[in-house]
Amino acid sequence: MLSIILCLLLAYLIGSIPSGLIIGKTFYHTDIREHGSKNLGGTNTFRTLGVKAGIVVTSMDILKGTLATTLPLLLDTDIHLLLAGVFAVIGHMFPVFAGFRGGKAVATSAGVVLGTHPILFLILVLVFFISLYLSKYVSLSSMIAAVAGLIYALFFAYEDKPLLVVLAVFVVFIIYKHRANIKRIKNKTEPKITWL
Repeated sequence: MLSIILCLLLAYLIGSIPSGLIIGKTFYHTDIREHGSKNLGGTNTFRTLGVKAGIVVTSMDILKGTLATTLPLLLDTDIHLLLAGVFAVIGHMFPVFAGFRGGKAVATSAGVVLGTHPILFLILVLVFFISLYLSKYVSLSSMIAAVAGLIYALFFAYEDKPLLVVLAVFVVFIIYKHRANIKRIKNKTEPKITWL
């Protein structure tokens, strides 16, 4: 029991590492929570600090989820890899190291999928960029990719109950964290990308 608690706590702490805050303050002397959407995730990093910082932060956030899925194996703990991933995503959204003001769960959720179902990860990256090309909305594309993952699991991996449950949880997390974006999309005030 103690090893399970330790594993989940470590997963949460890994997820809590505020990549955007670290990169912004260390290399740009900027707290990205004071700019743009005031969010710690990759999208606000792109907008606030530029492409290089955005790529680094997004990659770090993805790897947090992937690393968390390896913890049950590293610690020889009898819990599902996806459960550790969920705790990392919770840490990313509500990081103890950043006043519980975190990101929107997208990149770290993707990292969990990468660590457990890499083919599905590649499919969802493709869905994301197709949606981004058509809509120019990062937020909308993130939600579409999340829903696409759940639809994929319902049709092609329905026997994998843990995957179904976790992807459904991720959809709820991601849509919940994008409430303000949804309102802005409806009002046509959501920023669009210009580079694709």
